[in-house]
Amino acid sequence: MKKIIFIISIFLTFFGISNANEVNIFSARHYDSDVQLYEKFTAKTGIKVNVVSGKDKALQKRIIEEGKDSIADLYITADAGRLGAFQAKGMFQRSSSKALKAAIPSNFRSPYWFGIAKRARVIYYDPSRTNPPSNLSYEDLSNPKYKGKVVIRKSNNVYNQSLVASLIANNGKKKTAEWAKGVVSNMARKPKGNDRAQILAVAAGEADYAVANTYYIALMLSGKKGPEQQAAAKKVKPFFPNQDGRGTHMNISGGGVLKHAPNKDNAIKLLEFLLTKEAQQHIVNNTFEYPMIDGVEPNKLIAQFGLGFKQDLKTKVSKYGKNQAAALKIMTEAGWE
Repeated sequence: MKKIIFIISIFLTFFGISNANEVNIFSARHYDSDVQLYEKFTAKTGIKVNVVSGKDKALQKRIIEEGKDSIADLYITADAGRLGAFQAKGMFQRSSSKALKAAIPSNFRSPYWFGIAKRARVIYYDPSRTNPPSNLSYEDLSNPKYKGKVVIRKSNNVYNQSLVASLIANNGKKKTAEWAKGVVSNMARKPKGNDRAQILAVAAGEADYAVANTYYIALMLSGKKGPEQQAAAKKVKPFFPNQDGRGTHMNISGGGVLKHAPNKDNAIKLLEFLLTKEAQQHIVNNTFEYPMIDGVEPNKLIAQFGLGFKQDLKTKVSKYGKNQAAALKIMTEAGWE
């Protein structure tokens, strides 16, 4: 009997057919800690987790091309805009559960995908040189008084596209286009590098303000990126914009059950597990993101900068994907490289 089961298992694996007691994740998140988390899920449920890692475009291309033959159950990535764009291609199926609805605030999920961690995109400054006004907003970065003082990534960066998409949702295309032109005029240099490069620029005195996600400062402070970046990170502080208005721009890491998922139920079980207190603590202490659920504290490296800041809970992150094409167009036309 064991021999027959083994042969069937080989047959299913060879022909790409999924076993009932497993779940197949296609993940664009590149964290070893995620794999450790999936191992905890397997230990609790007995459901085997198979992970295919890669970049978003490559993973999405494979899922689309394989169609009904795809073994992928769950697609996980960073940024709601990416999830929304993939949803627009019809690659997710509607799915939910009482546990997911209870755990995730409505603005951080859609009928097709769910946030598993939150990320804030903020403004960095060097307190030894700069004293930002308490009411500083993203909109203020276009003010001529900040000419030559701003650094930010290129327009093709998805985090920037989602930020601009949120501005479109709140201020409209016309005002956002004017804002983008102002930001380009205020840039201290041409956009280059990743988020950490923007923080390093402020630490080096090349600019007064940098736009970057919060977990990067924690990553640098942790020492994982070397002593030079750790020293630079100690020079700067994050500022949480728009505290007098809608609150700081929030984005997510998240996942959705794919259209042809052979193990939909297991995929939902895994998503539910990722929203448990145990899993959320694991995530925030390894990736330095903010927890999606109440009752879990962020890692101390990011919590030290304040826990009571006002988050933008008004803007649904599902609008990021809907507005990203318009956001990129606005930035390109503004001369944002």
